Amino acid sequence: MTRPRSSSRDLALVATFTGVIAALGVVPAFVPPGFTVPVTAQSLGVMLAGAVLGARRGFLAAMLLLVLVAVGLPLLAGGRGGLGVFAGPSVGFLLGWPVAAFVTGWLTERGGPGYHLLWGVVANVVGGIVVLYAAGIVGIAAVAGISIQAAAVSTWVFLPGDLVKAVVAAVVARGVHAAYPGLLVRRTREPGLTAGV
Repeated sequence: MTRPRSSSRDLALVATFTGVIAALGVVPAFVPPGFTVPVTAQSLGVMLAGAVLGARRGFLAAMLLLVLVAVGLPLLAGGRGGLGVFAGPSVGFLLGWPVAAFVTGWLTERGGPGYHLLWGVVANVVGGIVVLYAAGIVGIAAVAGISIQAAAVSTWVFLPGDLVKAVVAAVVARGVHAAYPGLLVRRTREPGLTAGV
């Protein structure tokens, strides 16, 4: 039986995962030679926000982090913060975080009863890589003044690490959902996509 959500619980979860994303910024950023966008661990936090909290709360957790960064808190990897970070080549990735968390959560909510590892990995890859890279590539192209194709080629260095993050996030999310069932509001898949129980 579905119970009404507690708004205070939702706020606590959103704040907690904003903190998780921020905490992953303590891991030093790495800028590969010849690249302008740093490799950070914070996209793992974005995937986790969607995978654990679902679409709406995952979106809010990532959005809250961006608001805090915009007002000057140094919550991004390398201690970066302030409006200036939104003028750099990583702007597309940053602005894509809430959307990536939402899509990851939206897909996760449609994974059927329980949390299935394979479905979780797929949700993380689609939301945390495909969607996020689409936003990031547009941002790189706009800031650097290069073509979309050239910007897309420049992101290849991130892919292996992000695939690992997608798996790690799914494994962690499965453990969280096993320990705390009911975190997600499950949505019914579209007709024809419903898996057998």
